[in-house]
Amino acid sequence: MTNSTTADITADTTGGEHANDHRPGDPRARLWLRDPLAVHLGAGVDPDQAARGIVIDRSTGTIVELVPAGGELRGFLGEVIDASGHVITPGLINTHHHFYQTLTRAWAPVADLPLFGWLQNLYPVWARLTPRALELATTVAMAELLESGCTTAADHHYLFPTGMDEAIDVQVDVVRKLGMRAMLTRGSMSLGEKDGGLPPQETVQDAEVILADSRRLVETYHERGEGAQIQIAFAPCSPFSVTTELMRESATLATELDVRLHTHLAETIDEEDFCRETFGMRTVDYLESVGWLGDRAWLAHGVHFDDEEIARLGAAGASVAHCPTSNMRLASGIARAVELEDAGVNVGLGVDGSASNDASNLIREVRQALYIQRLRYGTEAVTCDRVLDWATKGSAAALGRGDIGTIAVGKRADLAMFRLDGLAFSGSHDPIPALVLCGAEKADRVMVDGQWRVIDGHAIGADGIELDKEALIAAHQEEARRLVAG
Repeated sequence: MTNSTTADITADTTGGEHANDHRPGDPRARLWLRDPLAVHLGAGVDPDQAARGIVIDRSTGTIVELVPAGGELRGFLGEVIDASGHVITPGLINTHHHFYQTLTRAWAPVADLPLFGWLQNLYPVWARLTPRALELATTVAMAELLESGCTTAADHHYLFPTGMDEAIDVQVDVVRKLGMRAMLTRGSMSLGEKDGGLPPQETVQDAEVILADSRRLVETYHERGEGAQIQIAFAPCSPFSVTTELMRESATLATELDVRLHTHLAETIDEEDFCRETFGMRTVDYLESVGWLGDRAWLAHGVHFDDEEIARLGAAGASVAHCPTSNMRLASGIARAVELEDAGVNVGLGVDGSASNDASNLIREVRQALYIQRLRYGTEAVTCDRVLDWATKGSAAALGRGDIGTIAVGKRADLAMFRLDGLAFSGSHDPIPALVLCGAEKADRVMVDGQWRVIDGHAIGADGIELDKEALIAAHQEEARRLVAG
């Protein structure tokens, strides 16, 4: 299918660099990010291994060399970029979002409500979603993420009202035009109000329709192996909005097609109470009963697990998307992220929907994670390096990716470059702590698969043209007003 929105919002001036035309292995395709201010290689990894920079082969989209302290490249034929003003991190990876919710940010009727009341007020608004609105919302969310240093994003889309049968197809088109990576989940809701669920009937679908579309999307779009740009996962929304049968059937289909599973779990006490009253069990028991307790699943929030459940999740190899801002915004609680990780659970970060966070900014989420987790575990257990790892290699593991999330030879060249200038950083001494503690808001440059997707803080489309953000904002605001007005 084709869509027009992204084309409509790109300016007619070049703001980026087009993909390199050299053949794989041609030394002229190489790019040296020389002498960075600092490089985040991971907690406990000697940063001197890349003190003089990173060499990328843009013809293959991979990292081919780390230049150590005291090292030098001789006879280098490619391009050199002075990175002395930049902190370089792996591209940040967002493990949980709802792109469509950028249309309902900071809406007064839900500004001061907890999760269930928040949802009940917003469901009727979201039921009016259209393909055009979703395309604009997805573009806004992904562009905002890109400019915050994010290179890969997982979106949990579970709303398919009338006219929205091809919602995921719309998102695929935007991902390709922006040149990011994405894990697009075919979400679902099948348990409406009349059957004891939370969502209104106009937002739910029959299980047969959901499963058929899930299979279609995997067969049409899912890419496998290193360097995959678009992947599909199955994501029944939550225990209070899907049937037990759909949970089981989704797990069976995911095993057959070898894709991942995602859902909200243990986000609030209300959800825990719902599971006890409806299923006679806690959330992790319910997860196991429907065939989800394994390494295929990553779970959004995971705030209210007890000690035994944390141990079971770790033993199963499950993953959790920690969403600190959303959990604070809705007063859901503080996830036990350190204990989860120590038990063997992959912990990643997510910004969650931009109506329960109100921003799609992943570098800001790193700082939030640091502070909320220090409230629970203290300063020494929750370091700046550790939370950066959650946003990078932890998030990559949660999405089942081993080719992104770290800076190492052979990994994909997905990188974020942050400047530490301006008043907010004046007086700071050490680059990695400054990146987190001083509150970085935007990346200066972002690279996906060896190609620039942000230059001078501005998102660049896959065609090398700078996004016309003024036009995008105007169109997006118009749709947001229409959606709320009804």
